[in-house]
Amino acid sequence: GDIMKRRAGEREKELKKKKLLEELGENRLPYVTPADPDFHQLWKTKYSKLIFRKSDTVPGELHQMVQEGFLTLQNHNCFFQDLVRIKGKDFLTPVSRILIGNPGCTYKYLNTRLFTVPWPTEGYDIKYCSPQIHDACKALIKLNNYLHDEAVKALQGQNLFETKEIKDTTVTDREQSFAASLTEQESVAKDQSSCGIPEDDCISLKNRTSYNVTLLNYMDPLQMLYLKQEPYFGMGNMAVSWHHDENLVERSTVAVYSYSCEGSAVEESAKELKGRDPAVWHVGLKVAWDIETPGLAIPLHQGDFYLMLDDLNMTHQHCVLAGFSPRFSSTHRVADCSRGTLEYIFGQCELALQNLQTDSDSMALSLKSLEPAVVKQVEEIHNEVEFEWLRQFWFQGKRYLTCTDWWLKPMAKLEEFWRKMEIMTSLVLSEVGKEEHTQEQRNETISCLLLALGERQKLRKEWTAR
Repeated sequence: GDIMKRRAGEREKELKKKKLLEELGENRLPYVTPADPDFHQLWKTKYSKLIFRKSDTVPGELHQMVQEGFLTLQNHNCFFQDLVRIKGKDFLTPVSRILIGNPGCTYKYLNTRLFTVPWPTEGYDIKYCSPQIHDACKALIKLNNYLHDEAVKALQGQNLFETKEIKDTTVTDREQSFAASLTEQESVAKDQSSCGIPEDDCISLKNRTSYNVTLLNYMDPLQMLYLKQEPYFGMGNMAVSWHHDENLVERSTVAVYSYSCEGSAVEESAKELKGRDPAVWHVGLKVAWDIETPGLAIPLHQGDFYLMLDDLNMTHQHCVLAGFSPRFSSTHRVADCSRGTLEYIFGQCELALQNLQTDSDSMALSLKSLEPAVVKQVEEIHNEVEFEWLRQFWFQGKRYLTCTDWWLKPMAKLEEFWRKMEIMTSLVLSEVGKEEHTQEQRNETISCLLLALGERQKLRKEWTAR
């Protein structure tokens, strides 16, 4: 109920914003870049949970490994445009993607489930299609660990920085550059001692920064026939529209490493233009559903990274503004895997199959219970296996085989579970008609079954159409 209320409120605010933009006509809401004199104050008051780090703060060896990994994956044709579903219609994403992360982990966005190419993990037998792909995945887990450490430090520093701000009664009006403001906050993070943070808080910080997946993105804007224009502030071409990242653990940090293949196009771009340089990639931020606060456009150069701390992803929206050169990014997330891991779905299957028994003599299959609640649970799991896992996996074809065949065995196991659940559905239909059951029992069971079957038929039609 709370989610529905929040969504209704967001829709209402969005309608208000659209109405305002119609009234503005060609005019747009204001936004600032680091070159603007009031940038620091706006960042400090409205966007303080955005942390930005320039490339020279990252170890050079890590840069080299990760950037070589990006190019390896591109050369092996591992990036794919996703077919996502928005308001009942399918769209190809302008950005090509691949998900890398913990074995058996998935990430769902815009009704599309992505399955991780597993990075090297102790205790798992992962065969890659080439040693180069293994090295690329190894580089990304190293980047993942580095960004995790940086995010923990940033969150600890943020806590102390905010405490310092509250206690500091001296207010200064001096202007600071973007780099200086970042350095100030970074120094607080480095000076603090972890022993001064309560143990429970340390555990919470680590949990909210323990990235289990990274969604890699690639786009060459010059190869795109059309890119949407940013509608609210007039920031120019967008590679990714305004959004909140979905399917994340609440208040978890998102870390984004950017690698734009910069060249002469960037160096020769016009610097006199007001607003953001269109040749340079930027991340855009705005306060969600706020038509008063100016937006931000922050340039992203080769090897820069930024962190969206705590609840920033919920309270703000972000977009990616395209430059002229091709760009890779690695976006590290704490995906909410409560319903998105192999361990989870195998557990659901085992729960459903507890209602199936085999006669020791005839080997005939039968159901232990026809209780409506049991039938309902089994059929809901049946639908979940088919539409959230099997169809999602095979719908995307054999894309994962360009990197590894790791998913084939677990998907075969899921298919076997699904076949048994198909048998269980048939058994319900045959059993429910027997005279030994009262009419009331039959009606209750059939009502539960029809709901699940109706949903199954509807979804099968949708997937067939796709």
